[in-house]
Amino acid sequence: MSKKNYDGKHLTTTHRIKIEKGLLDGESFASIARMIEKHPSTVAKEVKKYRYFPERENPSKKLPCIKKSNCAIHFLCEKTQDCVLEVFDTISEKLGLQAFRELFPVILTDNGVEFQSPERLEHDAGAQKRTSIYYCNPNSSWQKGMLEKNHEYIRYVIPKGQSLDRYSQAGAVTLMNHINSEARDSLNGSTPFKLSLLLLNNKLHQLLRLVEIPPDEVTLHPSLLKK
Repeated sequence: MSKKNYDGKHLTTTHRIKIEKGLLDGESFASIARMIEKHPSTVAKEVKKYRYFPERENPSKKLPCIKKSNCAIHFLCEKTQDCVLEVFDTISEKLGLQAFRELFPVILTDNGVEFQSPERLEHDAGAQKRTSIYYCNPNSSWQKGMLEKNHEYIRYVIPKGQSLDRYSQAGAVTLMNHINSEARDSLNGSTPFKLSLLLLNNKLHQLLRLVEIPPDEVTLHPSLLKK
């Protein structure tokens, strides 16, 4: 293809239709860009410009109860679109579409490559809408609010920079349950687990093996996952 066509930034209605179809088919930005003879960054900007929370809007108002309970759910997953999609499809299939919609009506994430196909993530394998994907604004991690505290707890057990190759999904479940059993000042002394029992469909607890750890047994230290 010519450099002139490849570098062009203006998108026609036909381009946008092809972008949407490519996303629904699970194509990467690079693949879609080649198809419409545009740069991948042009495709990325087109997709994401309608998915940022407005600067003046408080995103927590749109987020589901799983955030408001501060309940953490963990999956050991490669940083790829296929792996994230598999997690979404597995959860929605086992919970049922209606329960998934109730639990995850809105998902707020960052701009990682694993979330490059929001339309496909938003729909199940049968093309039925199950959620809405939005991105944090650049340099605005505060928009994920209390979720950042859960990331801090993870680092207590798995220091930043440490490979995850040695860990299993069983270990991720153990870590999840200990984090959710830690009492929080922000929750008025309650734990995310206790609030999740009140706010969330308990099908999620059964599926992900969410259980409460007694207060004197909660461990947020690397020793938790050492074999």
